[in-house]
Amino acid sequence: TELGVERRFVPESCPRAVRPGDFVRYHYLGSFPDGTRFDSSYDRGSTFNVFVGRGQLIAGMDQALVGMCVNERRFVKIPPKLAYGSEGVPGVIPPNAVLHFDVLLIDLWNSEDEVQVQTYFKPEKCPRTVQVSDFVRYHYNGTFLDGTLFDSSHNRMRTYDTYVGIGWLIAGMDQGLLGMCVGEKRIITIPPFLAYGEDGDGKEIPGQASLVFDVVLLDLHNPKDGIAIENQLVPESCERRSQTGDFLRYHYNGTLLDGTLFDSSYSRNRTYDTYVGKGYVIAGMDEGLLGVCTGEKRRIIIPPHLGYGEEGRGKIPGSAVLVFDIHVVDFHNPSDSVSITVHYKPSNCTVLSKKGDYLKYHYNASLLDGTLLDSTHSLGKTYNIVLGSGQVVLGMDMGLQDMCVGERRTVVIPPHLGYGEDGVEGEVPGSAVLVFDIELLELVSGLPEGYMFVWNGEVSPNLFEEIDQNHDGEVLLEEFSEYIQTQVDTGKGKLAPGFDFEKIVKNMFTNQDRDGNGKVTAEEFKLKDQEAREEHDEL
Repeated sequence: TELGVERRFVPESCPRAVRPGDFVRYHYLGSFPDGTRFDSSYDRGSTFNVFVGRGQLIAGMDQALVGMCVNERRFVKIPPKLAYGSEGVPGVIPPNAVLHFDVLLIDLWNSEDEVQVQTYFKPEKCPRTVQVSDFVRYHYNGTFLDGTLFDSSHNRMRTYDTYVGIGWLIAGMDQGLLGMCVGEKRIITIPPFLAYGEDGDGKEIPGQASLVFDVVLLDLHNPKDGIAIENQLVPESCERRSQTGDFLRYHYNGTLLDGTLFDSSYSRNRTYDTYVGKGYVIAGMDEGLLGVCTGEKRRIIIPPHLGYGEEGRGKIPGSAVLVFDIHVVDFHNPSDSVSITVHYKPSNCTVLSKKGDYLKYHYNASLLDGTLLDSTHSLGKTYNIVLGSGQVVLGMDMGLQDMCVGERRTVVIPPHLGYGEDGVEGEVPGSAVLVFDIELLELVSGLPEGYMFVWNGEVSPNLFEEIDQNHDGEVLLEEFSEYIQTQVDTGKGKLAPGFDFEKIVKNMFTNQDRDGNGKVTAEEFKLKDQEAREEHDEL
C-alpha cells in the first residue's frame, strides 16, 4: 500500500541529485508483481524525458525519482493509489494494479543551470587566455552525463579548430572555452538548452541531453595578432643588427604552442641559412629575424596567418601558432667587404706589406659566434704565404695588405671573400663569416709584379755565354739552374720569396725555351726588358 524504493546501485560520485523541478532522462522496465512486462523504454531505443514534480508523471514515480544520482539504479514499487488507481489504463494496466519499475537515471538538469567549468590542470605560466573572437585548437572527449562517449577529437587524431564567441560553436562551448590557457585542461558541462536542445544533433546526441566535454587547449591566437618576440639573451656588445637583405645563419628549435617539437636545426647539426626580408622564409620569421645581433637568442611566436596558414605543412597542423627559439650564429650582407680592426701598430712602421711580399704570421681563426676553427699557435709554427698570389682566400689577401711587422689586427671576412656557400667540409661551415686575429712576425719584400728573378747589380753583357758553361751554344735546364743558384748564393740576384726554387727556375727556363726542345739557344735567349710586349715571368 506504500511506495517502496530499493537503491540497487549508487555511484561513488554523486555531485547532484534530482530535485522537484529538475528535468531527467531515464531508462526503465515496467512490470507487474508477477514479472509480466507492460512497458520498456529500452524497447523504444530512447530514454523517457520529463520534468520531475510538475505532475507529468504518476505520483509514485514523481516521488521515487527525487534524490536519484546520474547512473543510479532504483527498483520502485508503486501502489495503485500512487499509480493508475481503480481505473488503470485500458488494455495496458488493469485496475488497482501494483507497478514495478527498474529505473536507471541517465541525465539530469534544471532550466536555471549554467555552464559548469572544472579546471583540473593549469600551467604555471599563462601569458594569455581565450577571449571572444580568438581562434583556438583543442582536443576533447565528449560524453553524456552518464559517461557514454559520443565523440572524440583524439580518435580522429586531429584537433578541433574554431573561432570562439562568434557562433561557430554551441553556446555552452563558446562560454566554456573563455579564459582558458594553452595547456589547460578542464571539464565543461553544458545543459541541453545551451547545447543541442530538444532535437539533439540528429546523429549521436539525443534531444534534451546534457553534454560533458573534457578539453585540453593546444593553441590560441587572434587574426589581428602580429608576431611576438621574447628576448632571451642579447650580447652586451652588439655593433651591428640585421637588416633587410642580410644573409643569416642561425640555429632553431621549432615547437607548437603546447611545446610539441616539429623541427630543429640542432638535430641536423647544421644552421639554417637564409636571406632576411626577401620572402625566402615565412612572413613571421622574415620579420622576427630583423634587428638581431650575432650571438643573440630570442623566441619568435608566429600566428598561423604569418606562418603556414590553414593548411599547415608536414608535421605542422593547419592554423597552428609556431614558436621558434633561435640562436643567431652570424650574418652578413652581400655588399660587405673585409673589415679590419688594428689593435697594435709599432711606432717604427715604415715598411708595409704589399702584393708579392713573403709573410710569416700567427693567427687564430674563429666564427662570428666565437667558435674556434684553427690556430697556428696550437701548431707551434707560423703560416707563410706570398701575398696576392692566391695562396689564401681573397679576403685574407686583402686583410694582410699594408701591414707592418709586429702589427696585430682582426680581419673579418664575409663568405663571398672567404670559403663561399660550400665552406670546407668538416672545418668551415658554408656561408660562414670568418674572424682572424693576426700578428705579422716577418716580412720579406717581394719582386716587382711579373718578375720571378731580379739582378741586384748590373747585368753582364755576356750573360748567355756565362750561363753556357761548356760553350756549345746551348743551355740545358741543369746549366740554367746551377747558374741561377750561384747568383742567389753570391747575392748578385734575388728570387721571388716564398716559392719553390726548382719550380721557379723551371718556369723561367720554359719561358726561354721558345721551341720547347729542352734547350735554349742564343737566338731564343732574351731579358725581360727586351720583351715588353710579351707576358712571361723570366729574366
